[in-house]
Amino acid sequence: MKATRGEKLFYTVNYVLLALIALTCILPFIHIIALSLSDRSSVDSGHVFFWPIGLQFTAYKIFFIASPAFNAFKNSIFITVVGVALSLLGTILAAYPLSRSYLFARRYLVLGMVFTMLFAGGLIPTYLVVKNMHLIDSYWSLWLTGFISTYNMLLMKSYFENIPYEVQEAARIDGCSDTALLIRVILPLSLPMLATLALFYGINYWNAFMSVLMYINKSDMMNLTVVVQAMLQKNDLLNSPSLNTEEQAAVATEMVKAVGVVVMVVPMLVIYPFLQKYFVKGVMLGSVKG
Repeated sequence: MKATRGEKLFYTVNYVLLALIALTCILPFIHIIALSLSDRSSVDSGHVFFWPIGLQFTAYKIFFIASPAFNAFKNSIFITVVGVALSLLGTILAAYPLSRSYLFARRYLVLGMVFTMLFAGGLIPTYLVVKNMHLIDSYWSLWLTGFISTYNMLLMKSYFENIPYEVQEAARIDGCSDTALLIRVILPLSLPMLATLALFYGINYWNAFMSVLMYINKSDMMNLTVVVQAMLQKNDLLNSPSLNTEEQAAVATEMVKAVGVVVMVVPMLVIYPFLQKYFVKGVMLGSVKG
């Protein structure tokens, strides 16, 4: 069917607006990357916009030498990997029973979990619970407080309910128990949703900030988000005794701050393209019950 003139105009306006919105998100980040890779004289003179001038990687070297960024980067990876694994396990164990129609009082259990999305205990009660459980300065304070997202659990529950009943019935005829059905049939068919929720949880743990500030006091346990934020507030990074005069003169503080932003953002940008196809399919199938 041929599009009318009004439809063509509508699509054109939409594409232009979406392109402008995309540029407002992309161009600032490109500028930050250019700053991190340029030489100091070009940055100080304000000549760097969207392309590096005098390409160099000294700012990246200084970032990892003069700050605890390398250790914080390892901490962020550890927090994210373990946190995603635990959260996926908890979400699966909560969603699978609730997706079974024969579960006793299933409706009230779901309503009880949805209630937690509307009303939470609050910041101070949560902190007191974590403190009384002696989890301060432990990564378990981060993993347990973000263990299961009710929204993610409902997405997975809906996805499980959309898996054809005939497939599950055939597995039961072959002698599968509920546990075997989950491991051998349900989870292999749920890879799109698992990838989607892994991305959701991964972003949440990677960008953890307030929870780390509240529950982690040891500097060697801080994650990259907190270290970068502290670095952006301070201007004494180049005064580190581990740097020589030549290195201090070659880099401006703004360049090192730009490196912190790049290092913080790039890992998620690298992972996302590999999960994009699962992400779109998982959200669409998990959000609407057929």
